Amino acid sequence: MGKIQQMTFRKLMIAGAAVALLAVGATAAMAQTSAQKALIDAAKSQGTVGEQADGYVGVRTNADAELRAAVDATNNGRRAVYARSATEAGTTTEIAAARMFETQLLARVSSGQWYRNAAGQWVQR
Repeated sequence: MGKIQQMTFRKLMIAGAAVALLAVGATAAMAQTSAQKALIDAAKSQGTVGEQADGYVGVRTNADAELRAAVDATNNGRRAVYARSATEAGTTTEIAAARMFETQLLARVSSGQWYRNAAGQWVQR
C-alpha cells in the first residue's frame, strides 16, 4: 500500500471510529434511566456537572448520591461504547473517549455550561 493509500485508509478508520462513537448517546441513555438523564441535564444547567476532555461526565461541585449514581450510569454506558469503538479502530479506550469529546461532546456543551479541558481546568462556555 502506498503512502497516500495508507493516509486515506487511516483517515477512513478514524472517521469510522467517530461515526461509531456517535452511538454513545444512545448507549449511555440505555445505561441510565430517563430520570437519571433528566437529573444530569439539570445538573449541567446548574453547573454541578459537566463534560470532560476524557469523554466522561464529571462532578464539578458537591453532588448528592442520586446525582453521583446518574453520572456513574452514564459513564459506564460510555465506557462500554468507547471500548468497543477502540477495539474496532485499533486504538485504546482512552483515545476513543478523548476523540469523542473533541469531535462530539464539546460541541454539545451549551452556553453557560461547564466542561473540563485537557489541562484539568473547569471552563464555562
